[in-house]
Amino acid sequence: MFAARGYHETTVDEIVARARMSKSAFYEQFDSKEHCFREVLALEGGDLIHAVIAAAAGGGDHRDRMRRGIHEFVVSCYKRSAVARLMMVESVGLSASVEEVRHQLQERFAHMVAEEVRLALLDDPFYANHDPQVFGRAVVGAVNDAVGYFLTHPGADADQLADSLCRIFAP
Repeated sequence: MFAARGYHETTVDEIVARARMSKSAFYEQFDSKEHCFREVLALEGGDLIHAVIAAAAGGGDHRDRMRRGIHEFVVSCYKRSAVARLMMVESVGLSASVEEVRHQLQERFAHMVAEEVRLALLDDPFYANHDPQVFGRAVVGAVNDAVGYFLTHPGADADQLADSLCRIFAP
């Protein structure tokens, strides 16, 4: 509901009606609507990032792992556009505690990329002069922005977008 209607437009009454639970049961689980949103973001976003890291782990070398991670993120965001909307639209600037969850999710992705750059520093000239943390953040920022943009523009293809991003960050 948060993704479909937006955080501010979604009410607790609508959430409990859709979940077929009482308002008192809702408040036994959550302190507020924001707390509910944080939990949904952490769970759903965490599942998406876990899938990204798992896909990357199957790669044969640092470039392959980075390509697999970027590809999985892009394709998963297209397949799970509601989760992508939570991570890239609805959570932005909502509150300090929601931002913390969003940043933790981004950090997991950025850390994966940074580790691959660290592994590549000595033997891959493309990565030799890059700060791993900066590179990791740059990948997360670019991928998030590109996915957010193309999710809102009909006709964009997830595989083509992933391939384009991979040519930039893991040629």
